[in-house]
Formats: sequence, structure tokens, C-alpha cells
Amino acid sequence: MCESQRWPKHEGVSTGHFRKTLVRLLVNGEEHTVAVPVQRTLLEALRYELGLTGSKQGCDKGDCGACTVLARPRGASGRGEPILSCITLAQDAQDLAITTIEGLAGPQGLDAIQRAFADCGALQCGFCQPGMMLSARALLDRCPRPTLPQIQEALSGNLCRCTGYTKIYEAVEVAAGIREPASRLPIRSEPAPASDQVAHEVKEIAP
Repeated sequence: MCESQRWPKHEGVSTGHFRKTLVRLLVNGEEHTVAVPVQRTLLEALRYELGLTGSKQGCDKGDCGACTVLARPRGASGRGEPILSCITLAQDAQDLAITTIEGLAGPQGLDAIQRAFADCGALQCGFCQPGMMLSARALLDRCPRPTLPQIQEALSGNLCRCTGYTKIYEAVEVAAGIREPASRLPIRSEPAPASDQVAHEVKEIAP
């Protein structure tokens, strides 16, 4: 193939795959301006441009809830409602104030939902927990004393593959002040009985 028949080089080609755009993101109270590809999701911008890796990259199609963050219109009060950052374009989040798990704790320390998850043993591998905690925080913000069905519905979009959700639901109830953490005494481990077998020397087997 001669030079004139080759495909054009990518430089200067104005396609969505190569073009970048400047986006302004308000995350955890801080303003950021970053240049990202136009197809960049909010999750990718948070993780790879801003270094906020608490939001997890799981299914990348809005099914597992690991990427959940809280969002509200700029200027509005409160933390906002859960959104799935893996299916939200970064450029579409410019009018929002975003809260990630890194911004959930306050000057006094951990948020009540974070403390309750720790006290109740609701933390397993930890992959789903940032999104789970943010969904729970949004629930308690709008409904301070939810019922168990309300908790289950609020967390239905957050999948956990480690547990049966019992401790997670308990943690939300503890954070709401509905109950105390379930306390169980450690199971006593009895020492194994001494062996009555005599160790024998290993005899070398002649070839």
C-alpha cells in the first residue's frame, strides 16, 4: 500500500475517543479542574484523576453498587442522594456536590455509620463497604429511625458477596440508635488431648 493510501494518523482527529475536555468537580468540599476524555465516567475521574480510590470499580454497568457516591445540586444542603458513579459521566457531574467515602468522616472522627459497621463486625473483605455505608448514610439522613424493610430497600442496590447482610442491617440500626450491637462471648476453645502415640524414628530404607 502506498503512503497516500494509508489510514490517516490519529493526531488532530476530533473523535470522542481522543478528545479531552476540562471538567470542574466539587468533591468532599474541594473544587477540582481536570482534563479528562469526554467518555470518562465520574468513577474513573475520582479514582484516576483525583486519587480517591474508596469508590470501587466493580461491574462498570450500575449493577453492584460498589461505585456509589452521594450527590446533591451545588448550593443545596445536606449530603444528597446515592448515585452510581460508574454510569455517570464526569462532565455530567459538574453541577453536583459529590461526597465519597473519604469525605464521610468529620472533624470529630468517624461517622456514626462507619463506627457502627466496625462495632457490629459488618466489614468483611471491604470491597462493597464504601458504597454500602454511603447508601446507609443517605437513608439515615432522610429517615433517622428506619424500619428493617426500609433498610433492606435502601441497601438493595448494594451487593455483598461475603455475608448474608445480617450484620450490615444490624449496623444501620445501631447507627440509628435503634439497638445496641449484638454481643457474644468468644467461643471457648478446648485444648486438644495429649497424644498417647509414641513417635517412631524414621528408618532409612536401603536402595
